[in-house]
Amino acid sequence: MTVPTSNELVKPTATTDPGAGVTVELAAVSRWYGNVVAINDVTLTVGPGVTGLLGPNGAGKTTLLHMMAGFLDPSQGTVLVGGQPSWRNPDVYSTLGLVTERESMPGYLTAWQFVRASAKLHRLSDPDAAARRALAVVELGDAVDRRISTYSKGMRQRARVAAALVHDPSVLLLDEPFNGMDPRQRLHMMDLLHRMAGAGRTILFSSHILEEVEQLSGTVQVIVAGRLAASGDYRHIRRLMTNRPHTFLINSSADRQLAAVLMTQESVSGVELGANGLQVRANDFGMFTRAVAKVARAEGIRLTGVMPSDESLENVFSYLVGQS
Repeated sequence: MTVPTSNELVKPTATTDPGAGVTVELAAVSRWYGNVVAINDVTLTVGPGVTGLLGPNGAGKTTLLHMMAGFLDPSQGTVLVGGQPSWRNPDVYSTLGLVTERESMPGYLTAWQFVRASAKLHRLSDPDAAARRALAVVELGDAVDRRISTYSKGMRQRARVAAALVHDPSVLLLDEPFNGMDPRQRLHMMDLLHRMAGAGRTILFSSHILEEVEQLSGTVQVIVAGRLAASGDYRHIRRLMTNRPHTFLINSSADRQLAAVLMTQESVSGVELGANGLQVRANDFGMFTRAVAKVARAEGIRLTGVMPSDESLENVFSYLVGQS
């Protein structure tokens, strides 16, 4: 089977009209399993463009995506796709594509067979043409006639994206789409999502990696422990993360002398001298990082290490929850 090259790709047809953008809306949505609350009173709107759903593992991102896709009903609240409820509404799948985090692909099929089967399930008038277009978009090349069982994880991911795109949906939901991809494949996927967003699609992807969201999305929804901890422009979210109180581990040629001087700085709220160096609690990230070098230089102290010691995503997200 011959797949067209990237120069022959068919542009998205479902959303070429700039006014045709479809939104996904959640209003006071909760989802619980017995006594366990997975999603807690989330209200948000996702519109045309690329939006990142950021949060640590187990935060509730997958549950949220599955409610948007109509796989789960909200225990409370409403979930709308293009103004229509997603739960028990098969018509929503004509405008929605989903790539789940968990793989479920029959390895005995080729990518061509797998994507064509998806086209036939959508009852497309020309499933062969739709499959060719979708496979060309993800650039699997000659591998489309190989069995999926021979694919790398990144190749399998691209085949799954092709199956989700085969009916040219206006809304694309992707759960951790970059898992298993090498750097070149990641860059290609990011470029693909940007191009589709530019054509008017509404794209929401989940990730627990801050750098993925930074490179791909200008709008971020931060989910922590089932709650919407922060929402808005990426630069705003980044400032919240950066300007939070930080703890630094500092090594120098004169730790005790440096500790005494740092305690006089407005940006420092505490200093502890330990076996591994100074633990410095800074209440203003930017002010402290500018001040510490000046202070050391003025005192004739040589800095050998200045490293944030609390940069785990869990710490960052916990801070955001406290601010929400």
